[in-house]
Amino acid sequence: MAFRPAPSPDDSFPTETSKLQAETEDILIKHLPTGSSSPPVLQRNSHLQFLVRNLVQGFPAPYTSQDASQPWLMYWTLQGFSTLQVALDPANKQKVIDTVMAWQHPDGGFGGGPGQAAHLLPTYAAVCALAIAGRPGPGGGWDQINRKKMYDFFMSLKQPDGSFLVAHHAEVDVRGIYCLLVVAQLLDLLTPELVAGTASFVASCQTYEGGFSSASQPFYSNTSPSTLLQSPRPPLGEAHGGYTFCALAAWTMLQPFSKLAPEPKPKVDIKTLVRWLTHMQGSEAELGGFKGRTNKLVDGCYSWWVGGAFGLLEALGVGQPHEHHKPSEDDDEQENWDDVDDSLYNRKALQEYILYAGQHPAGGLRDKPPKQSDAYHTLSCLAGLSSAQHRMVVSQERREQLISAWTPSSGASSLPDGIRKAVFLDALSWAEEEGGSKVVGGGVNRVNATHPIYNLTMTHTEGIMSHFYAQQIPPRIKKA
Repeated sequence: MAFRPAPSPDDSFPTETSKLQAETEDILIKHLPTGSSSPPVLQRNSHLQFLVRNLVQGFPAPYTSQDASQPWLMYWTLQGFSTLQVALDPANKQKVIDTVMAWQHPDGGFGGGPGQAAHLLPTYAAVCALAIAGRPGPGGGWDQINRKKMYDFFMSLKQPDGSFLVAHHAEVDVRGIYCLLVVAQLLDLLTPELVAGTASFVASCQTYEGGFSSASQPFYSNTSPSTLLQSPRPPLGEAHGGYTFCALAAWTMLQPFSKLAPEPKPKVDIKTLVRWLTHMQGSEAELGGFKGRTNKLVDGCYSWWVGGAFGLLEALGVGQPHEHHKPSEDDDEQENWDDVDDSLYNRKALQEYILYAGQHPAGGLRDKPPKQSDAYHTLSCLAGLSSAQHRMVVSQERREQLISAWTPSSGASSLPDGIRKAVFLDALSWAEEEGGSKVVGGGVNRVNATHPIYNLTMTHTEGIMSHFYAQQIPPRIKKA
């Protein structure tokens, strides 16, 4: 008889929530292999065909509701290819560039489609798409980005408390702050003026649970123990996986500016954050997938939004092991998980959730069975798979290589060269930990490593940043 994980405990008082939880667990468990079977396989070709159909033939009719998300559809597709280790040919790259540049707004930033208003979220997606497909020079996209108007657009959205509207006449959302900071960091647009007060606002979004919501919490500070605020903030939502990733990534990107912040310095409660993140991973009955909120169902997209957040903690010095195990050369190709794995979450279980339950038989990846695959969940699951396979850490060795190659470039930025250099170094000092790779199913399931902050490959990140920061980036030396 096949092993059946114990169901999630309940209080013998059925509710719609508990019934749905039980039904979901029953469906997930049916996707576990019975008896002794071969390891799960990433259906790489099926997922590539799914992405190719979307790119070449166009998205099916249900995607018409995503008309204002055209840059996202492009980015999800392109980064899906990159994660699966596939590059576009020059002709298709040029089509991508021409399409993306049609979304640039004449007053700065990018809209969700041609002629649409500029918005921080599609601006992020458009610039990331250009990081993948673009290049310097005429028609290459990079030099056609109007950086001056982009910066002015960003400043026009800035609020007195350090937050940003996502668009003119729109709301404040920490996801928009993340998107703005990524674009500003990639394009060398960060200034003390732009980010003044932003770290304090990001810290204020942390809830009593430890995760982050879309904006500030109303009555209590994020410190432990919480204190009652004299001036309540606008009331907004609960801790959420997507908001938490964006807030934590924003907090990480803002670290070079922390010395410029006035006293008292803003703080994030890392202890409660780690506790909340670890509790978002599902039980054996949920196949180790992640949920995005307390008492919610697991969902494949949180493989990245929550699973990927653990990589960001490395930049803050959290979860770094005292001793590293020294594997053999082919250790990551084996199913040997009984040695040292000092991760803060179960990387093996997350990979199994994606491989067993996240893959749709017709191609693409999904929230969970029996749902259909879509472009968003395809990339989110692949990115989560990547973060679980590859342990990306801040490498002092790589940082020293970048420092040695750094050349001050006058006039390239209004940012003081010391801070600008720190921004550049922090962005590109990530490297895969030696011996930290753990791939369920062996090398056939391996996907590319992604940058823990941007969700771009390191190659694409280094390419676009070397151009805008006018730096020659030394090659990464692979150890024998």
